Amino acid sequence: MRSLPTRPLALGAVVLSAFGLSACAGSNQGADIPYVARDVSTLYMAAKQRLDRRQYKQAAALFDEVERQHPYSVWARRAQLMSAFSYYLNTDYTESIQSAQRFLAVHPGNRDAPYAYYLIALGYYEQITDVTRDQKITQQALDALGELSRRYPNTRYAADARLKVDLVRDHLAGKEMEVGRFYGRRGQWLAATMRYRAVVDQFQTTSHAPEALMRLVEAYLNLGLREEARKSAAVLGANYPGTDWYQRAYKLMGDNPVLPPQAPQDLATEIDPVGT
Repeated sequence: MRSLPTRPLALGAVVLSAFGLSACAGSNQGADIPYVARDVSTLYMAAKQRLDRRQYKQAAALFDEVERQHPYSVWARRAQLMSAFSYYLNTDYTESIQSAQRFLAVHPGNRDAPYAYYLIALGYYEQITDVTRDQKITQQALDALGELSRRYPNTRYAADARLKVDLVRDHLAGKEMEVGRFYGRRGQWLAATMRYRAVVDQFQTTSHAPEALMRLVEAYLNLGLREEARKSAAVLGANYPGTDWYQRAYKLMGDNPVLPPQAPQDLATEIDPVGT
């Protein structure tokens, strides 16, 4: 199973250039959590200073404070997305997703909406776990990446999302294979077959497709379905002829050949061998 790369884009450069922000000089003031009324520019720049110093949790809290103290200002709109970005950098992915979703709920047509969708997708993507664990987050990542690609297909975010979709689909296929192999080890061949068929039908472009076809050959033979096994082996041979998986399937079929259909007279002889 291939590993999933993280943080492929320089997120800080993307967001900060999008907003046209510059670094703020001066001492770090006003970044404490307790409520202190401040003008919006001072509060925002205090949050920006914390972000520049990689104090992401404090930065996120201050960006949230901008929205709380000055909810109807243009700074509040910026602060919402910067809060989501700061939470993401602090690996608080749930908070990042929620902040981005709040931004989209209030500003669905904003020019920075594609980036908000991107942060949501990344928030799920970063939480993808090993195939031995539940893959609900993986499916959410796939859904979020797909929505970004559909809504904003010509953005740089969509281009990155499409690359990630391939990896996420490969991960989901890996989960199906993990479960299928588990059933196979227990001799539950029908249940195993359903998992392998899901890979072949839904994830046929992933790296797991050749093994899934070979495992189908194995499962069908154990179920006594030699003709179905032959069909799976034929598909495997046509699409992945040089793989070890095909060699294994070829050997399995050689050890378990499909018997030719019997002629009607042969069947009659078996039923009534003495012809009475």
